[in-house]
Amino acid sequence: MTYEESSLKESEQPQQQQQQETGQPAAWRDRYRNGFFLAPMVRVGSLPMRLLCLQYGADLVWTPEIIDKSIVGASRIVDEKSGVISYIKNGKDVFATHPSEKDRVVFQIGSADPETALAAAKTVEQDVSGIDLNCGCPKKFSISGGMGAALMSDPDRLCAILEILVKNMSIPVT
Repeated sequence: MTYEESSLKESEQPQQQQQQETGQPAAWRDRYRNGFFLAPMVRVGSLPMRLLCLQYGADLVWTPEIIDKSIVGASRIVDEKSGVISYIKNGKDVFATHPSEKDRVVFQIGSADPETALAAAKTVEQDVSGIDLNCGCPKKFSISGGMGAALMSDPDRLCAILEILVKNMSIPVT
């Protein structure tokens, strides 16, 4: 069966059945199929760049990959003047977002451990519209830590991370 055939069969199912099977409303899945996206890019997907991309027509924007351990335990600080929400850990700004992007920003996690990935995702859940597990980064740092592209050669670990995220998050997981 081709991808197109499976997509057609999927779209023929009632929305309620689709939601039961995936845990997510069909509208969420459709949101990721077409549109203009800012992909996750190191040093490019900063808050100012994401806001500019949204202003100029992006439908969804991704954060750069943030390693799960770096955000777990971070303090959530809201700047009352600007509205910027910063996650600070050990005096370092780990992640920043703004309420204006909440419904269109996807937080990308680098992880090799299901429990730590879930803790990281839960940390930012209230401020993002989705969670994305990085499964493609070929950098030595990621691969040596069992993250990124290394997950593709360890399907049991990959599935364990995705399973815990999908079962426990109230927002979409990719």
